Amino acid sequence: MSRSRLATGKLVFSRKSRLCAQTHSRVGTEEQLPNATEFIADLARSVGFLSRLPVPDRFFRGHDGTISRAVRAFPVAGLVIAILPALVLLLLQYGDPLLVSLIALALLTLVTGALHEDGLADTADGLGGGRDKDHALLIMKDSRIGAYGVVALVLSFGLRASALSALFRDDAVTAALAVLAVAAVSRAILVAHWRALPSARENGVAASAGFPEDSARNIALFSGAAIALVLLVPVLGLPKVLLSLIMAALAGFGFTRFVRQKLGGHTGDTIGATQQLSEIAMLATLALAA
Repeated sequence: MSRSRLATGKLVFSRKSRLCAQTHSRVGTEEQLPNATEFIADLARSVGFLSRLPVPDRFFRGHDGTISRAVRAFPVAGLVIAILPALVLLLLQYGDPLLVSLIALALLTLVTGALHEDGLADTADGLGGGRDKDHALLIMKDSRIGAYGVVALVLSFGLRASALSALFRDDAVTAALAVLAVAAVSRAILVAHWRALPSARENGVAASAGFPEDSARNIALFSGAAIALVLLVPVLGLPKVLLSLIMAALAGFGFTRFVRQKLGGHTGDTIGATQQLSEIAMLATLALAA
């Protein structure tokens, strides 16, 4: 099994769902809940899937562990996950910009359990060192990190910390809002990558979590963009925010095309890497444009 925390998170999510289902009668899956309750349940499951934040067991009762529809709540889950790092930026607004930015990113990584960073490292090792598809997938399952993975992680933290510190230097509130917006948008683009490609492994953990529904993907993309516009346009203006959204989309969709050529499908690792790349692209664009 890959060391990917995304894969691990899926196993934990699935096991928890099955455990609750054993002690409660099955109620189908998600369709029998009222609409308002459905989204709350989807949001709770999304937070549990994407982070280490505690989620009440009641949201997993009678659920089969798949998240084909729940992915629609990923952008809002991103907001929830990024609240603590955003608060850190506000509370430490008089501190050194780079140091505060690194602290915020470290906290974000702890909240997610390095879920997406692990996927980025595995993907970099596989695509960088793999001779062909099978070799790349084999490398991505290896628990050891290679040179490509180390470089990818250094660049990821370096670029994000630099961009965030540039925003923080101008205005801590803008930096905090950017963290929230980017967390939402990058997780929406993650869903698009997941939906656009078949699973590269028939028995992969990503495949066992289900395949995003078209409607869920569309809701995720719309809500992610809407969250970014609402949060950032008042402080940065519409042109800069639109440019950052375009660059995040180009990074995500360009990477999806590259993965299609190299692997023929997604894995849990490429899903995590998509989140990282779109987050880097959006943060860097916001910093440069601001």
